[in-house]
Amino acid sequence: MEDVHSRGSSLRPNLHRIARQRLALAGAVVLAVFLLCAVLSPWLAPHDPAQLNLGARLLSPSSSHWFGTDELGRDVLSRTLYGARVSLTVAAAVVGLSLALGVTLGLLAGFYGGFTDTLVSVYLGNAFLSLPGILLAITIVAFLGPSLANLILALALAGWVNYARLVRAQVLSVKEREYVQAARSLGATDLHLMLHHILPNILQPLLVQAAVGMAAAVLAEATLSFLGLGVQPPTPTWGAMLNDARSHLFESPYLMFFPALALALCVFSFNLIGDGLRDYLDPRTRLREGL
Repeated sequence: MEDVHSRGSSLRPNLHRIARQRLALAGAVVLAVFLLCAVLSPWLAPHDPAQLNLGARLLSPSSSHWFGTDELGRDVLSRTLYGARVSLTVAAAVVGLSLALGVTLGLLAGFYGGFTDTLVSVYLGNAFLSLPGILLAITIVAFLGPSLANLILALALAGWVNYARLVRAQVLSVKEREYVQAARSLGATDLHLMLHHILPNILQPLLVQAAVGMAAAVLAEATLSFLGLGVQPPTPTWGAMLNDARSHLFESPYLMFFPALALALCVFSFNLIGDGLRDYLDPRTRLREGL
C-alpha cells in the first residue's frame, strides 16, 4: 500500500507538469494561428478592410460577412485579420527594443557596479518607474504624435526598466561564479565575459519575461489605440475597433465581441507560453515537483 501511495504521489507532479506543458502548446498553436492570419491577411481577408459601403452598414454576421459590418460598412472579419498584423508587430518590436536597452544597461550595472549601477538602477530606473508604464507611454505618444513608430518607441521606453532590473539581479549572482573568474584569470576582456560567459547563462528568465512582455505590449497597444493614440485610421487595430464599437454596444454587440475575443486569445496565448517556458526552463521548479 505504501508503495502504491508513493507511486501515486510521484505521478501527481508529472501529470501537473504535463498539463501545464499542454497548455503552453495550446498557447503556441493559438499564437501560430494569429501569426498566419497576420502574414496571410491580404489573401485571407474576404474584403478590403478600409473599403466603405454605407449601404451595408451594421449588418449582422452572415454568409457574406462572417463577422458582420461596422458603422461604415467595413467588413469586421477583414479588419480583425489585419488588426493582428499591428498587434504582433508592436509586440515583437517593443519587446525587442526593450530587451536591447534593458539587457545592455542591466549588464553594465550588474557587472561594473558602483557609479554605473547607481546611475542605471537608482536614477534612470526610478525616473522611469515614477509613472505607471501606460501613463508614461501616453505622455510620450501625446508629445511625439500618434503613429506606429512613436507607439513602439513609447512602449519600449516604458518597459525597458523591468528587463534591466532582471538582468542586473542575474548578473550579480553569476559574475562571481568559478567559470567567470577562471575566464577572467585567463585574460578574457569584460566584453567577452559579458557576452560569452554571463549573458548565455541568464537567458532563461529573460525568455519568460519576454513572453509575458509581449502580452503586455499587445494590451498596451490596444489601450492606446482605444484612446486614439495608436496607429491612425484607416489602418485597422483591435483597440480602435473596440473604440468604434462603443456607440453600438447594445444594438450590434458583435462589433465589440470579435476584436475583444481576438485580443483576449492573443494575450492569453502569450501568457500560456510564458508559464510553459518558466516551468520548462527553471530547474528549481522541476526540483520542487520532484523531477
